[in-house]
Amino acid sequence: MAPFATFVILLGLGHSTGLSPQAAYPARVVAAALVFWWCSRQLVTWKPARPWSSLLVGAAVFVVWITPDLVWPGFRDLWLFRNPLTGAARSTVPDSLRRDLAFLLFRAGGSVLLVPVVEELFWRAWLMRLLISRRFARIPLGTYGARAFWLTAALFALEHGPYWDVGLAAGRAYNGLLVRTRNLAGCILAHAVTNGCLGAYVRCGGA
Repeated sequence: MAPFATFVILLGLGHSTGLSPQAAYPARVVAAALVFWWCSRQLVTWKPARPWSSLLVGAAVFVVWITPDLVWPGFRDLWLFRNPLTGAARSTVPDSLRRDLAFLLFRAGGSVLLVPVVEELFWRAWLMRLLISRRFARIPLGTYGARAFWLTAALFALEHGPYWDVGLAAGRAYNGLLVRTRNLAGCILAHAVTNGCLGAYVRCGGA
């Protein structure tokens, strides 16, 4: 839990203290990376059991993620995705930083190399097992329980605010990959592929 909690807490502190994105995002990435290295690195095996399946799942989630807005440009303005609970789909990065190469590289590196590790540890390795048993360490990775599977996917969806619909699809896909392979590295790889494709898509003017 520690790397994810660090990332979320610093996200809240960044908003409340008014730190600029140029300072806040690198601080979150570095802090979460250090906490991961200190607390959690021994929990991750880095060899995907089915790398091609992970690559395909990651690419498929990317396609699912961008398709609604491609088919219906005003899709995110519907009340389901633009309301006080979910917020609105808008970038928090100022226009000036979109041309800052150092910031963009740091953000891309964080979203591809760190965020998938931190989130998969939290959602798939910890929460999905905790919802099966409070003694989660005794539950083998990838054990299926319907309540745990769908509640984890739903909470993962809520984390993505106005993109909750595609977040739910992503959570379902990553959960399913873990159940099939019982291998966290594969989920990390799939998540990294999705984030990398989304980042490249945005940089190419897709959003």
